[in-house]
Amino acid sequence: MAGTTKVVFVFPGQGSQAVGMGKELYKNFHAAKEVFLEAEEALKTSLRLVCFSGPEEELKLTQNTQPAILTVSIAALRVLQSETDLAPYCVAGHSLGEYSALVSVGALAFKDAVRIVRERGRLMQEAVPAGEGSMAVALGLAAEEVQAICDRAAEGEIVAPANFNGGGQIVISGAKQAVVRAMVLARERGAKRVLELPVSAPFHCPLMAPAAEGLKRVLAEVEVKPFSVGVITNVEADLNLDHNRVKPLLVEQAVSPVRWEASVQRMEALGCERAIEIGPGKVLSGLIRRISPRLALSNIESPADLKKIAGN
Repeated sequence: MAGTTKVVFVFPGQGSQAVGMGKELYKNFHAAKEVFLEAEEALKTSLRLVCFSGPEEELKLTQNTQPAILTVSIAALRVLQSETDLAPYCVAGHSLGEYSALVSVGALAFKDAVRIVRERGRLMQEAVPAGEGSMAVALGLAAEEVQAICDRAAEGEIVAPANFNGGGQIVISGAKQAVVRAMVLARERGAKRVLELPVSAPFHCPLMAPAAEGLKRVLAEVEVKPFSVGVITNVEADLNLDHNRVKPLLVEQAVSPVRWEASVQRMEALGCERAIEIGPGKVLSGLIRRISPRLALSNIESPADLKKIAGN
């Protein structure tokens, strides 16, 4: 199957977490258990407790969420690799998920990645004081319209598109009052829906510059190894195979929009016919379905999912 069909592995980002995630994989597969134990050794904390039992408020803290999702995603990947012969033609991840994608191709060691993303979460959280930043999603407007709305709403503050998720879904990010002004303008322009998001910081906009600087220092301490399976990056929505570009692209990712719609279109242009979402939830599957309906979709976050994938 893997030899004849071009498969892309995709990895979810923040917002896909749920209490209980990874528990069944941990209980049923040695490969998953090893990943959790490696993460706990690297972080010196009980990640299993946070993932399996919560509470949700604890799991939702950015510096917990990011290593937790990465760990569950890599646990699911290791199970998929140990139980099937599926191999990707290329990989991609949404925001945080790009780190999972880089681990999957061997560019980053898992123990390094889990430490990086915990620090990334902390840096993002601390970049903007609580309550001073916000994010919102607008449905049904074109990218150019959203950019124009942000430009008009800024009034000397920062507000910018943060995620081009596809299917008419665009997330904006920035200073709290500028985001509120942009929401009003988006409704006036005829957006189908405008909703403020329950996030702890304004991700993927220039307000994250302090986090990007901190991330640069964190990344300087780790090794990126050469890899042979291409990673479609958030920043460029194109295939990267140069290990020397990984760190600069990850730093830029912190302050730049996630170009998910263009990334999925690139997968299709590369001839990918099947996408497997690896990790908690089905957020990316829903987005991909709207962008490229021809891509066959499956996901793995539980033993039951593995049976379905193995049967395909």
